[in-house]
Amino acid sequence: MEPLRFAENKLYLLDQRLLPARVDYVECADWRCVAGCISRMVVRGAPAIGAAAAYGMALAALEYGQESWPVFSAALEEAALGLKSTRPTAVNLSWAVDRMRAAAAGLAERAPREIAEQLAAEAERLARQDVDTNRRIGRFGAELVADGARILTHCNAGALATVGYGTALGTVRAAVEAGKKVHVFAGETRPYLQGARLTAWELLREQIPVTLLADNMAGFLMQQGKVDQVWVGADRIAANGDVANKIGTYSLAVLAAAHRLPFYVAAPFSTFDLTLQSGAEIPIEERCETELTHFAGIRVAPEGILCYNPSFDVTPAALITAIVTEYGVIHHPDAEKIRAFFREHEYVR
Repeated sequence: MEPLRFAENKLYLLDQRLLPARVDYVECADWRCVAGCISRMVVRGAPAIGAAAAYGMALAALEYGQESWPVFSAALEEAALGLKSTRPTAVNLSWAVDRMRAAAAGLAERAPREIAEQLAAEAERLARQDVDTNRRIGRFGAELVADGARILTHCNAGALATVGYGTALGTVRAAVEAGKKVHVFAGETRPYLQGARLTAWELLREQIPVTLLADNMAGFLMQQGKVDQVWVGADRIAANGDVANKIGTYSLAVLAAAHRLPFYVAAPFSTFDLTLQSGAEIPIEERCETELTHFAGIRVAPEGILCYNPSFDVTPAALITAIVTEYGVIHHPDAEKIRAFFREHEYVR
């Protein structure tokens, strides 16, 4: 499964709006196309849009590689600002753009053409590292999954949301690869149905047992004793451990706490934003009302109805059993533990 691939100076993005009915790719030859695809949800998932944005920066460099340094530099800055503006909540996007900016700045003495080639190589490195990072998250996460575990997940934190393995679903994959039997309950994830369209599709393709649920069935399932753990991904994690993720995540965390079930978040270090002290500072993207008023292009709500469509919510750290990263597990996260964990692994955003 390839959510994105780069070949012959073009980025090909799997059009996730069409899944599961059709597998098709959008070809992007410049950063503007990449930005449009991120904004329109052709590609989605925090790590995946970060990688796509890195390739978008590389495409901008390649487009202007024959220009003078001032023109080239201005074009890169325009691309950086344009890409960053597409999705405000997922911090991986700005992290990837800033990494490409820093790479370009470090090569400022070279010719723009050479810088462009190096930025394309840097984007490829970032993409390869994402897969490795996810596999490491999966190995740590699999240790928390008991044989026979029944796992409830929300949205899509799998290969489609990354460059190819997954964070929360990467843990499921790693557990299965380790010989454990699991069963996944996938919430449909209204209003965009990432769980129904994407998570269910991924797991079925890999023959991992999965049952699809309407979002409002989760509490009843827990009440019946049919869930052992909840696993989700993240789009941004504040310094105190508060987690922004797909809308509906907070509700699941509250339900898990009420039923004394572990609630796990799987995310790479690049998803942490230590400049924000708490989740209250995380910008929450609001999307268009048609995601609520229409289904498959058909209006299902009355004309003139007011709509509120935040794409994310924030789960307080107090409700999180552990955050699983590529460097290990932060149990019962708080600001002090996160600071110590970052210092221990000498990681600087």
